[in-house]
Amino acid sequence: MDSPSLLSPLEFSGSLKSANPPLLLDVRLEEDYHVAHLTGAKNNCVFEVAFLQRMNDIAPDKNAPVCVYGASDRSFESRMAAEKLARAGYQNVSELREGFAGCQAAALSIEKGKPAEETAVAPADGHLDIDLAESRIEWLGRNLLNKHSGTLAFKSGRLEFAGGQLRGGVLVIDMNSIACVDLAGDRLHDVLVGHLKSDDFFDVALHPEARVEIRAAAPVHGAAAGACNLQVKAALTLKGITRPVEFLASAGLTPEGKPAAQAALAIDRTEWNVLYGSGKFFERLAGHLVNDLIELQLRVITK
Repeated sequence: MDSPSLLSPLEFSGSLKSANPPLLLDVRLEEDYHVAHLTGAKNNCVFEVAFLQRMNDIAPDKNAPVCVYGASDRSFESRMAAEKLARAGYQNVSELREGFAGCQAAALSIEKGKPAEETAVAPADGHLDIDLAESRIEWLGRNLLNKHSGTLAFKSGRLEFAGGQLRGGVLVIDMNSIACVDLAGDRLHDVLVGHLKSDDFFDVALHPEARVEIRAAAPVHGAAAGACNLQVKAALTLKGITRPVEFLASAGLTPEGKPAAQAALAIDRTEWNVLYGSGKFFERLAGHLVNDLIELQLRVITK
């Protein structure tokens, strides 16, 4: 498989005057293509799984020259597209590595379409309730050879925003909502859930609620889209014991403009007096040994 050749905007402009000019392929998002694209370019977004299937209609002759471009030289979509095409058997693939931004700076011909839609604005200052149907917690517990995973539901929750940023909030967890996903439909599901609700673990009869109090939140500067971009300091109350926890979250706005976040953290259950099967507190456990760490994944969406 030959590596795709790299073309500068000037070299590409010259290739259009050749006897066999390349098909120009814009591999950005369709909405970006419709805002503006290089004159004569066809769109085929490389992020979509149908990318190669659509190529059969756009360029059925795999020996014909194809030139791909993305957003800029910092964005990797043109590299991804060029590699996919080469792997699929296209024999004459070139890449405009400088992308639309570089070609625009080089004054190549551009076709403009509809303006970009405005992005969602930051949330207004004040308090927002969480959407209980859309928000949830997933848990994972292990021993040496096995694991169980399940869910917990929020009972209530309210977040505080100031200056468009998360400043605090309280999330109340319904401990009676404990469910085990991997044992769903199995007769052992209720056995395990009863074990977890008992005084062996979370003593739900005495402590039916747990709470996460967000005490501070700060943006992670330089975080890329999709990366953890929020540092959260909170306090977790479980079995009547309150301990500080810190974790990173990926936060942003949904397409409807609702603040949302996802986070993953691991807690040492023994710090909240959940001692059953802990090797730190019992000398001989054999098959009753349970790992101290519980992994939690939080998904929180506001109304």
